[in-house]
Amino acid sequence: MDIMEIMRTLKHRYPFLMVDRITEYSDSHVVGYKNVTINEPFFQGHFPEEPVMPGVLILESMGQVASVMVAVRLGEEQEGKIAFLAGVDNARFRRPVRPGDRLVTRAELTRLRGTIGKAKVTGFVDDEVVAEGEFVFMVASTLKKGGAGGEGAK
Repeated sequence: MDIMEIMRTLKHRYPFLMVDRITEYSDSHVVGYKNVTINEPFFQGHFPEEPVMPGVLILESMGQVASVMVAVRLGEEQEGKIAFLAGVDNARFRRPVRPGDRLVTRAELTRLRGTIGKAKVTGFVDDEVVAEGEFVFMVASTLKKGGAGGEGAK
């Protein structure tokens, strides 16, 4: 998937669209990447003398890649819905992600029951693991209680 297909699949937009390309996908796994550049706005303050991508944004990028997998899995059922992050288990950061790195994420669907699922995600730079964890997600059209289609969070 190129960036145009990604933007048709995800609702994220600049500055929070953190996936540049999906290189492979199926309904049970996906691989995609974010090119990390010094032009990212967060590097102005994190940290100017030693720029490091914030861990929470590494997780966000990895979660967006996993969201593409969920969208592919659900197909037309996904239309108008978002895979919202509901939890992160066993998150570990192995090394910093810096400007010039390509953060490659591999996500594997480990469970999907109804609108709740879990994915194992691993982030790599140059084939070295930089972060990993298990993401719990909920597929809904809104997080508002009693939202559209009655699928909001409670």
